[in-house]
Amino acid sequence: MKKALLLVDLQHDFCLNGALAVPDGDEVIHVANQAIHVFHQRGWPIIATLDWHPANHKSFAVNSGGQIGESGLLNGLPQIWWPVHCVQNTHGASLHEKLEQQQITTLIYKGQNSETDSYSAFFDNDKRSSTQLHDWLTEQSIRQLVIMGLATDYCVKFTVLDGLELGYQVEVLAAGCRGVNLQPTDSEQALTDMMEQGAKIIQLQQL
Repeated sequence: MKKALLLVDLQHDFCLNGALAVPDGDEVIHVANQAIHVFHQRGWPIIATLDWHPANHKSFAVNSGGQIGESGLLNGLPQIWWPVHCVQNTHGASLHEKLEQQQITTLIYKGQNSETDSYSAFFDNDKRSSTQLHDWLTEQSIRQLVIMGLATDYCVKFTVLDGLELGYQVEVLAAGCRGVNLQPTDSEQALTDMMEQGAKIIQLQQL
């Protein structure tokens, strides 16, 4: 059965010197390129997601009056206040320059609604709006996903959980994930949460 590789938010702002740099985030680019090579050789699709925020996005601390890294409410939902990041059509929002982008089959944009955040590649956090991802996968008759990217404890986690809820078989490429870790064990807990819901944690040699 055909699988798709789903690369979550491998953008400059989440990597070294980025506005919301994930610790060691750059290390996953090499892993992504290895996975891209495997999937390209097999003729399987490669999907990249991009956080794609308008400048007035209300998850940004500066727009909502919060303090970066602290929690609040955004339209009734719990929200971490983030620094300005991945603003549409900026360098920070572009895919990492060392990522082998020429092999990417399609791009999925998320986080475009200024009123709600969007960790998952499938839905906004309020679940009222969806991206094009599920429809695209359905059109391609793909039911198996290998997911990796940034960050383990946010966009990877919620993409995996939504994928499982939608009925996909999901494998998480652990070497290709790094976490924000506002709390030291957040990434470890995220992997546990994903496994408990049915995801399989794999390594590169298992692709």
